[in-house]
Amino acid sequence: QVQLVESGGGVVQAGGSLRLSCTASGRSTVGMYMGWFRQAPGKEREKVATISFSGSNVYYADSVKGRFTISRDNAKNAVYLQMNSLKPDDTAVYYCAARYAIRQSYDYWGQGTQVTVSS
Repeated sequence: QVQLVESGGGVVQAGGSLRLSCTASGRSTVGMYMGWFRQAPGKEREKVATISFSGSNVYYADSVKGRFTISRDNAKNAVYLQMNSLKPDDTAVYYCAARYAIRQSYDYWGQGTQVTVSS
């Protein structure tokens, strides 16, 4: 089992920045994709950004391209999401997730961290 714990959420004004962190424990994340998802009230969960174990394969949702950057530190079993130029539409609960490369779906999820962007 992999346990994921997010941190770094909070309240920020539009145009501001936040950095989310997620640390995995229980077992190594070797060979695992890690990613960030978000869910706003009344909306479906959205895949925000994902990154392969090597970092060579990165995905961003169109809505965050050019503003968010995903990175990981495999020595620390951690993944990060740097969020710049935040907009009120970015307000959501952000979840860290992980899956093995051979899997299609994300099997491990964190408890989520709230990000609120005020206008």
